[in-house]
Amino acid sequence: MNEFVIVHAPQLLANLDKLRKTATIGALSRQVRKLRLTFSKKRAVPAASRPSNGRIRMSRKYLLGELVQIEKTLTVERARYYLRRLQKAISDSKTSRINDMNLRRWKEYEEILTDSLWVVDRRDSSGVHSAWYWGNFIPQIPRQLLLRYTKKGEWVLDPFTGSGTTLLECQRLGRNCLGVELQKKVASKTTSLVRKEGTDDHPVSVAIEVGDSRTVDFGALLKKYNGTSAQLVILHPPYHDIIRFSRKKSDLSNARSTREFLDMFGAVVENVGKVLDRNRYLAVVIGDKYDKGEWVPLGFLAMNEVMKRGFRLKSIVVKNFDETFGKRNRKELWRYRALAGGFYIFKHEYVLIFQKR
Repeated sequence: MNEFVIVHAPQLLANLDKLRKTATIGALSRQVRKLRLTFSKKRAVPAASRPSNGRIRMSRKYLLGELVQIEKTLTVERARYYLRRLQKAISDSKTSRINDMNLRRWKEYEEILTDSLWVVDRRDSSGVHSAWYWGNFIPQIPRQLLLRYTKKGEWVLDPFTGSGTTLLECQRLGRNCLGVELQKKVASKTTSLVRKEGTDDHPVSVAIEVGDSRTVDFGALLKKYNGTSAQLVILHPPYHDIIRFSRKKSDLSNARSTREFLDMFGAVVENVGKVLDRNRYLAVVIGDKYDKGEWVPLGFLAMNEVMKRGFRLKSIVVKNFDETFGKRNRKELWRYRALAGGFYIFKHEYVLIFQKR
């Protein structure tokens, strides 16, 4: 677990400046070791702490790692280079247009995944997160996307709200979020859960509207909550008819064919694309399906629908899943079916990441 400590920046910068003036590598190494031991004993603080008066929050592991590297360096010149780099990381900030990460201290962000294979052992069930809604995705997916592609206070759209996983993560991370849910009962329950976990740490707008994401006026809805545009869209649509979520004709899970499903999905993408800022990101979480013994590459078909609507593909992430609700406690039966039918059991889904042109 990544612990954080409070550092008095001016004092630490002064100590590092003094170390840079040390004449011999032996003396420099001994002084760095004393400094490192001081921070190794410091009391850990919550990751969300907001220090002031010249104090900053830093990852203990990152800070100790930098100091160890300096301590083990064999030449004064190289040690001074590492000292200057650490000073810059403390005193300066280098951020991008799309997130809050300080790239001067990029080693601090261990939680953020950068590989195209995401292996998640278990779903986050903290707070009101739960698997009560059949077909919801794990909270770790929207959390990764929010940390990577948004800043605090920006707007996120969730056109397939369901149990509100994305909304809850937005609330925790200080992002505004507008969700649209087709079913009134589901929207009502999700709204109560979001309110139940309401936090004062991040005063943001998190709202759910009932409607059809193909046709609702997202611009008007954003305006209703004092928003103007979105900086990220996260779509977790039904995987066509694998799970029937309602009896509504407007429900994508009731599409009469794969082609109809893709047309309906494409209409949602086109609609949300109207309010997504240029060069910002849209993510689709989706899996494939079988139909009468034939593998239907739903993920790649959906990918093409997004690309046809003014988006460029940035990444394809493959995420594991161990079991689904429908296969739970039936592993032997599904293994037999796979052997008998010549197919493979789904153990993955896709997180497709696009950028608006």
